[in-house]
Amino acid sequence: MSRKKKPDTVSGILIINKHEGVTSHRIVSAMRKLYDTPRVGHTGTLDPMATGALPILLGRAVKASEYVMADEKEYLAEMKLGVATDTQDVTGETIFSSDEIPGEEAVLAAVRSFVGEYEQLPPMYSAIKIGGEKLVDAARRGETVERATRKVTIYSCEAEREADDLYRLTIVCSKGTYVRTLCDDIGKKLGCGAAMASLVRVRSGPFTLDGAYTVEQIENMSFEERIAAVTPTAELFRDLPALPLSGRLLRLFACGASVDQKKCRASYPVGALVRVMSGDTLIGLGRVREEGERTAIASEKLFDLSLIPPEGSSPRRRGENEKDTEREGS
Repeated sequence: MSRKKKPDTVSGILIINKHEGVTSHRIVSAMRKLYDTPRVGHTGTLDPMATGALPILLGRAVKASEYVMADEKEYLAEMKLGVATDTQDVTGETIFSSDEIPGEEAVLAAVRSFVGEYEQLPPMYSAIKIGGEKLVDAARRGETVERATRKVTIYSCEAEREADDLYRLTIVCSKGTYVRTLCDDIGKKLGCGAAMASLVRVRSGPFTLDGAYTVEQIENMSFEERIAAVTPTAELFRDLPALPLSGRLLRLFACGASVDQKKCRASYPVGALVRVMSGDTLIGLGRVREEGERTAIASEKLFDLSLIPPEGSSPRRRGENEKDTEREGS
């Protein structure tokens, strides 16, 4: 006998200002209890020593994670020169040190050289899984696992000297970028070693620390206030074109069928992603594709089916036959 799923109490996105000393998983667990919902996720891990914007997805919004995680990130970091550690930050064990710290011009040039695409080797102290095991678990046993480099993009990286051996970095980068690995790579290029001394994520995609809540603030709210703090899922896709559907067309889309663009008076290019709306409610995302001589919008992700009309609620127009209906849903 299958177990009935507990309904979501809330759906949307909550921006948490993560505090130092806890894992992102710990934040997710706390939100799961505070919002009384089993479906909670985040859009990109922050190390325990890191702070800043951690978008939390609640309820049906968890389905949006693949789209949100693709967004660029912005960080403020401190880079300590003259030391390299096994974790690539100052919390790790020192594996190299040097008193020969390059001058400011050399450091700034090295930092600038990483702007653009570059192949980054994921650190052993990370949650990446290889062979079903997290790299960090192998690292804690003193093991090193062979791993492939990953292409990341540093859109911009500015450095400001705070001391001879300490620089403040402002970084805008692609998803999957490890800032502590970037610091380590800069240190290797300079020959003196470097480790990340602090990290704040100030932006994750369109979400910033403005309006973010601490865990303590959420804990001190009433349940109604917690619900009010959540941004609707639709806000994640506000930049996408909106396609209003109703009646039979909406039902077809919600059942996974494709909807002929002519039927819904749309003309989006092939490959375009659109948000399908029922009034002000986001039903799901659709992708335009070619189907023979026509183009149609196929269901890609569904978020809210509460407004889908039941079968038979939308009468056929005069002259419409079963063949027409079948072709539209093919």
